[in-house]
Order: sequence, then C-alpha cells, then structure tokens
Amino acid sequence: QKEMIENPSLLRGNAKWSALLLHAFPDIAEELGADGLHLPLPALRLLSPESRKRFRRLGASCHSAADAREAAALGCTYITAGHVFDTACKAGTPGRGLAFLREVCRAADIPVWAIGGIAPGNFPAVLAAGARGGCVMSGLMTCGDPAALLADFSRRGA
Repeated sequence: QKEMIENPSLLRGNAKWSALLLHAFPDIAEELGADGLHLPLPALRLLSPESRKRFRRLGASCHSAADAREAAALGCTYITAGHVFDTACKAGTPGRGLAFLREVCRAADIPVWAIGGIAPGNFPAVLAAGARGGCVMSGLMTCGDPAALLADFSRRGA
C-alpha cells in the first residue's frame, strides 16, 4: 500500500487505460484520486456515503438479486455477479448458473458484469442473460495468446 501511495505511477504511469479502478483499497483509491473503486458488498456497506460519492465509478461484487438491489441503493454504478460458471478460482464450489445471472440482471437497474468461468464459448449466453459483459481472470492468465482470446470474445460478443 505504501509503495502505491508513494509512487502512483506504478498504477497509472504506463497504462493505456482511460480510468483507474482499484479493488479493496478505498483509502488508497481516495488518496490517489482514482476514478473508481470496486469492493465486496460487505466492505461497501462500511464505506461512508461521502466516501462512496467521491468515485465516478463504484462497483460491488454481488451474489444475489437482493445484493444487486442493495449495491445500487448504496450508489454503485455497476456490479459484478458471480460466480456464474465453475472456475478454478472457486474450486469445489459450483457456479450459480445462467438462471442466477438472469435474475440478478433483472433485479439490477445498473450494468451487471458476469464473473466466474467466463469463456468465449459461453459468452453469448452471458450476454443473452442480460449482462453488459464478462470479467475474465484465469482464462487470460493461463492462455498462450491473450490477444487471440480477446479477439475470440469480440467475435462472439458482436
């Protein structure tokens, strides 16, 4: 944490992105003037309304339709919903499935991003369930050609 605060260029310096969103470090995000913050819903509940309003983009990890409604009421501009499919990141815990994702998308009046086991082959179904898009972690970290994987997502999401 100290290193990020003392040298924010580690986060922004060479980035090609237009926004900086931090996960799980609200104090650092505020100090750096980050554009956004993503938190687990229990951590978001502890953040003051004033702190939540400081971020142009505010997101929370949600695991039910009730979570989605609460996150929106707390000022979130988007949520992640998961985990949708089985994933190595949650080994031994079955994915909640597309019916879960549809329910969360119907309950939310803000964009929903699906997370957990998202792959090019299931991406069209994720979009059909109402998600704005999908979040990918393991797939990108373990594939041999990230650019080809992202191109496959683009083809299937068009």
